Amino acid sequence: MKRLQPKATTMVLLMLCLMYFITYVDRVNISTAAGQFKSELGLSNTQLGFVFSAFAYPYVLFQFIGGWVSDRFGAKRTLIACAFIWAVATTLTGLAGGFATLVAARLLLGLGEGATFPASTSAMASWVRKDKRGMAQGITHSSARLGNAVAPMLVLALMTAFNWRFSFYLLGALSFGWLVLWYVTYTEKPADHPRITDDEINTLPPPTVRPVEMPGTWARLYRRLLPVSRVYFCYNWILWLMLDWMPLYFMHTFHLNIKKAVIFTSGVFVAGVFGDLVGGLISDKLLRRTGNLKLARSYLVAFCMTMTGLSLIPVVLIHDPMYSLIFLAAAMFFNEMNIGPMWAIPMDVAYDRSGTASGIMSGTGFTAAIVSPVVAGYLIDRLGNWNVTFLLSIGVMACGVLMTFIMKPDAPFVARLKQAMPSEHVSRGAAVPLVDKN
Repeated sequence: MKRLQPKATTMVLLMLCLMYFITYVDRVNISTAAGQFKSELGLSNTQLGFVFSAFAYPYVLFQFIGGWVSDRFGAKRTLIACAFIWAVATTLTGLAGGFATLVAARLLLGLGEGATFPASTSAMASWVRKDKRGMAQGITHSSARLGNAVAPMLVLALMTAFNWRFSFYLLGALSFGWLVLWYVTYTEKPADHPRITDDEINTLPPPTVRPVEMPGTWARLYRRLLPVSRVYFCYNWILWLMLDWMPLYFMHTFHLNIKKAVIFTSGVFVAGVFGDLVGGLISDKLLRRTGNLKLARSYLVAFCMTMTGLSLIPVVLIHDPMYSLIFLAAAMFFNEMNIGPMWAIPMDVAYDRSGTASGIMSGTGFTAAIVSPVVAGYLIDRLGNWNVTFLLSIGVMACGVLMTFIMKPDAPFVARLKQAMPSEHVSRGAAVPLVDKN
């Protein structure tokens, strides 16, 4: 039986995969349920766009805060608090009675889920070896895309059997279940895990002394990651256009019923699952073979964004549901290939503060989730079709490609040190940076 039990490092990665899956089911279930509650609550497309984007406002803020909190207090406590809040928010969504209460529930959901990915990256920095960072990020994010793919069918089945409100109650209960599992299975330091082996510990980054830094470290790190954050904004523009609007796109553009629209939407999201896996694996393989971080991260992202933009062109030119499905799935696949290398960059650049670094990248880039759904809803209301929306998205991808060439994943961030902390103050997996003389 012991042989059948996964390694401690594998178990941690599986728990993070499950969390990514649940959080993305909880955040995109709204787009499938919208087909039912939009008419029930009397919402316009513009109002619906605000409901979709309301999640992003606190999410962006708590990406920054949560990254720092997870580095300071640990991923275990951070994710327990997050899980409780997002579980409550998901349940409250089912109780919403109108536009205002829907927005309030989505705001609370964004608050709860804001710190999840930076905290997870902080955990990975301690629990995942360097040459598998892209793979780990790709696998966890592929679980998120699997959540995207499953959510439409799951919510539709629950709406058919019960109603749209019940689907949120059940998903809230699932979130509470993950909280309990995380509490009993995760330890902040790998060495404290009861099932960790010496072989596993020897492959992981060693814990070292965290120094006392000069004031302004966060601001300097933000400036250092600004090019990365801008590229991540472009990635999120396409992602959230698809996550929020795909079911309604297929329903309204091709006059499909909700069941067919859900099947088409799931097909698009399934492509993203494979994109996450492929992108992370290719990035790590390039790094192991060449040792070139620019090639494994920046140039790979440039290629993927180029292919994403090119995949959207036939969607504008050919008005057929099957062709739209094929090329939107291709766009989703290539866009998701960006995830592995993009989320590995904060660990490459600032390993000793990877939660803070990933929070900066994700928080800044996630502002696209605020803008993209509202812009799409406005353009659809004004123009009655999706062509301009997709053309604008192609332009955003082109900007992303250009900005990849100013990312510097091979240039580690170096903090200015004030004085060293006593040797007994050891952080989990933190590296000691050199003094910055610039």
